[in-house]
Amino acid sequence: MKALIAFVAALALVAANSPTPVGKVVCYYDSRSYVRESQARMLPMDLDPALSFCTHLMYGYAGVHPDTYKMVPLNENLDVDRTHANYRAITNFKGKYPALKPMLSVGGDVDTEDPQKYNLLLESPQARTTFVNSAVLLAEQHGFDGIDLAWQFPKTKPKKIRSTWGSIWHGIKKTFATTPVDDKETEHREGFTALVREMKQALSLKPNMQLSVTILPNVNASIYIDVPAIINHVDFVNLETFDYSTPQRNPKEADYTAPIYTPQNRNELLNSNAAVNYFTQAGAPTYKIIVGIATFGRTWALDSDSEIAGVPPIHANGPGEAGPYTKTEGLLSYPEVCAKLINPNHQKGMRPHLRKVTDPSKRFGTYAFRVPDDNGEGGLWVSYEDPDTAGQKAAFVKSRGLGGISIVDLSMDDFRGLCTSDKYPILRAAKYRL
Repeated sequence: MKALIAFVAALALVAANSPTPVGKVVCYYDSRSYVRESQARMLPMDLDPALSFCTHLMYGYAGVHPDTYKMVPLNENLDVDRTHANYRAITNFKGKYPALKPMLSVGGDVDTEDPQKYNLLLESPQARTTFVNSAVLLAEQHGFDGIDLAWQFPKTKPKKIRSTWGSIWHGIKKTFATTPVDDKETEHREGFTALVREMKQALSLKPNMQLSVTILPNVNASIYIDVPAIINHVDFVNLETFDYSTPQRNPKEADYTAPIYTPQNRNELLNSNAAVNYFTQAGAPTYKIIVGIATFGRTWALDSDSEIAGVPPIHANGPGEAGPYTKTEGLLSYPEVCAKLINPNHQKGMRPHLRKVTDPSKRFGTYAFRVPDDNGEGGLWVSYEDPDTAGQKAAFVKSRGLGGISIVDLSMDDFRGLCTSDKYPILRAAKYRL
């Protein structure tokens, strides 16, 4: 009997010490939304309805000073000036939501001044020390609970649409030579490993400060991320498994931007499942892996050469026209997409609404399209997330025993409830399926 009790106690101890999925919901807040116009402008107070669903709130984004390599606010007037003091406005939410962990994210494909500085910083131990010390100080001064490294590594090259002979010739060229996007990739991989280690050492001297890494879209993690070397130094890794296809990278072909699994006859590495597999097979505990869900759609213009069925991949003619809120070609926030779907009673002269096509397999995603008119104009194709697909991705995360999901970002979700009167429908749907 004593032996049985001892055995049960031992099992309980092992279970208590074994990491389990914690259902993190990492919410990104892009502070650039503060200066958008009209309904797209998001103030800190607009975050409040979302925060009861979030475990972490990532403030995006800080940057790297190109001369000193210090981590600095990208908009001092907005972030730290007394007039706005967005940093402090964000961290003050901990008073209402004590379990919330606001963190300061750096990079995020937003720091556009001399982006090569991110690689140069990794090459210099002195620059890394300067960056680490300044980052910890900046986060601590404003009440953040940690740092997120959304590091701006060089991107993979976009695929090219080739004829049969072009594909054959490209294959021959690849046999003899390849052109890397980064001729110092090994040095930068080692430098990033050192940066993560040094940042963790500095943060460990502060109470309850966390460190995370965000893998940005179209960054080849197998080149830059030494998973066994960094994984014990980070609290979690967020995989931004979207934007595999965009109108900027692939202007002549519209396709699913964020499939969970591989669509037929596509690159087997460009999907959420493949990204997760790379990290788990490299030794990352599943509970440290977070899968990102985008709250925006990518849009392409269709023309007279596009298939009228709309089935991807489909011939396109560059980015779709800018939306009324985001005002960026090839990009629509979820409420902008929703508005194009739910308003069939257009006034005379207005373009018809988009036809939504769902995915019964729940593997690839939702898209919507409008064929061009008789003049070959007005055609549009959109790949986007909605509450249904966000829930499906959360279900995938749960089925794989992963650590949670991230919402990238809150300002592109329907934070005003314009679509169905429910605020943050993508965030809510994903949270409920975890």
